[in-house]
Amino acid sequence: MKIHLFAFPAAVLSSAITGALSAEHSSFKEQVKHAYLRYVATSSKDASSVTDEQWEELDSMVSEPIIDTSPETFLAADAAPASPVSGWRSDLDWAALTSKLSSSASLIDTSYDDYADECMPEFSEPSPTNHALIDQPSGMCLPHLYFGWGTSWPRPSENGHMNQTVDQLLQDIDYTYPEWNPPADLERWTSDPTNPSLDLPSKVLFPVFASDVVAAVNFAKEHGLEISLKNSGHSYQGASSKKDTLLLNMNRYTHYAPTGIMDCDASILDTTVAEDLSNQPCLLTLAKGKSSLIRVGGGENFDKVYRAVIAANEVEGYKYHLVGGGAGTVSPMGWTWQGGLSGTTGGRLFGLGVDQVVQVEMVLPNGFHVKFGPTEWEDASADGFTVPRTKVVSGVCRSNPDEQDEEKWIWESWVVVEEHVGSSDISTSAASRLSSFHPLYAFNWPFFTEECTAVTPQFAEFQAQYMTAPSLLNVTKEHSLACGGPGFLMFTFCYGEEDFMQAWTRFLDLNNLTDKVTCLREHLQENNEGVMQSPKGYAEWAIRNLSNERFPGKVPDADGIPPSLVSIAEFAAVGCNTVLYFRRRCSSSGSDQASALSQAHRDAAFMVSLFDTATADEEANFWGNLFPKMFDISDKTNFPPVFGSNHAGFLTTGPLKDDWTKPCPREWTFEERGEKCISFQGAIYGTERLARLEAIKKAVDPHFIFNCNNCVGNNLPEASKSKVDESSPAAAEPVSENPSNEPSGVSSVSSLATAISAIAIYVLINMV
Repeated sequence: MKIHLFAFPAAVLSSAITGALSAEHSSFKEQVKHAYLRYVATSSKDASSVTDEQWEELDSMVSEPIIDTSPETFLAADAAPASPVSGWRSDLDWAALTSKLSSSASLIDTSYDDYADECMPEFSEPSPTNHALIDQPSGMCLPHLYFGWGTSWPRPSENGHMNQTVDQLLQDIDYTYPEWNPPADLERWTSDPTNPSLDLPSKVLFPVFASDVVAAVNFAKEHGLEISLKNSGHSYQGASSKKDTLLLNMNRYTHYAPTGIMDCDASILDTTVAEDLSNQPCLLTLAKGKSSLIRVGGGENFDKVYRAVIAANEVEGYKYHLVGGGAGTVSPMGWTWQGGLSGTTGGRLFGLGVDQVVQVEMVLPNGFHVKFGPTEWEDASADGFTVPRTKVVSGVCRSNPDEQDEEKWIWESWVVVEEHVGSSDISTSAASRLSSFHPLYAFNWPFFTEECTAVTPQFAEFQAQYMTAPSLLNVTKEHSLACGGPGFLMFTFCYGEEDFMQAWTRFLDLNNLTDKVTCLREHLQENNEGVMQSPKGYAEWAIRNLSNERFPGKVPDADGIPPSLVSIAEFAAVGCNTVLYFRRRCSSSGSDQASALSQAHRDAAFMVSLFDTATADEEANFWGNLFPKMFDISDKTNFPPVFGSNHAGFLTTGPLKDDWTKPCPREWTFEERGEKCISFQGAIYGTERLARLEAIKKAVDPHFIFNCNNCVGNNLPEASKSKVDESSPAAAEPVSENPSNEPSGVSSVSSLATAISAIAIYVLINMV
């Protein structure tokens, strides 16, 4: 059954949830009852104010009658989890954690020596690749050398470089920076195991089953231990490693993709969603116009998932198309929850990565193993959307979290959930819809040749017309949406019927440039019969054309990995007329209107990257000239979302807080930038959306067990307090009465449903 109770003030949400998470009742239904009683206690001085109707409503939710215990008794019995404390916790009973793990899981001690021996040599290879790093025994390797140090900066610092400047950082480590001047001590800094700037964990757990993750989270909760999380570590913001944490490396977690493809029977469309959500993924997939889905594990990367789809296609006769990322070593989890750019796999036609998700499974900071997804939706085609609008998202909690055999998992407690903040959970699997197979046509522009360089501006104009005004070239909207690419003038990937080359020919005819037709080149490859043909799909194309020779047959890193980080910030440029990723509204039309991805990200006309090498004049031109034209900045209390999250680097900030037309100066210290400039997350999500996410973060994870670098809530005072105030547990901050009036697309949920919404949070996009 669905829960619909009377509303209660959001200000009591945090304390109500704290009680629900810490209580030890015999069933989840008892946990639900406990949350309700806490609400009564914290919202009323007199328990008698609860009406008979309210008690009856609660009675109808639980199998047991309401016991004769006052809300005050429940409130007094609460014991809050320990708050994280500073320093590494070598004193803990780690054997107790090991005893609760499966025999397949592995908990190991790690150190700087592991990073130096296993990870650093790869960056001296002519073509370094993350494929060589992700399976190293320690599980600590990261795709950029300096990610092993705080702020990706090996210069020794006792306070996280807060009193140092971005200019100094770039001079030290960024070989593309005009003033690059690597210090003589750089090698010594990177070889010093006592360097205070090191940002590496001291223990790593390789979970295999959900029960391993549950055991680790419960252990961390009990002892005030902070958890960090990684798959391949492919995080530009530096979220995949942190000192004094227990790192959960998901690389060895159960792989579902090889057997995870499911064809959905259309005959179930007239059935209702089962209370254990077993049929929910297929019902939603069918409602969104697709007939197949794939379940992906929390430790699989795109190389593994793409190859699972290829294997199924070879058996089934090529019937599936996966919307995925450009690099094989990227995790579908981090990629998807940050939006899921998909210029290489038809994102303009099929929707962003986050739009493919139909159900999510995760472990929360309280140790609950939950799964959830949309359970009520309605047609939204009249508003220009190609998928239904989500009305209600519901979830279930597993009552036997220690059970490893999935056939014996028991899911119970039908609840309504509202929203999700991804710095507060561990995703163990996700089910995403698959589209029907569309043949690929891949093209590139050889701008390195003198002949074609001369007409590069004309090709840019052609791309703009094809993507945004296809009728000028006698191209249909459907053909236009079927094409996209990962970057300007690099490659264009089109799915379905080939029309891109034909349109190029028409464009040349119109502009009297018919002799330049060969400048646009189609990629063909030889099949088993020796015939040249288009590749079957993006993964097949990438394996054939880009694979690292040391890892043949694997979907490669998109462009290899550099020896040091060049941070990237994506600008979601609304309404401009050049296209690199998405035409305005095309990625919006595939939204269920319930994810937390910003509208600026969805409505973007193109993506551009702002590298650290941008001059002060270039930065000033963007914030002072372009930004005010692209965004509505009339409300000075509400900074708009500007950046995309997928490639936002750790140096990303917005402009000055008191003048949005001026960039954040690089000559300022990190401390001053943090105080006077729009934050990393503020520039990605905007003022209103970030306030809402931070409120959810504080309610769900009040002790910041998950506190990854640059994640939602990472810069809050409460997050810092958890590291320095060791005298007493930190109380959960109350949630504001109305942190945002921005519609989420999800129906309003009420008292207990709202409390549980912050426990079983909505994950159509992760906020990392």
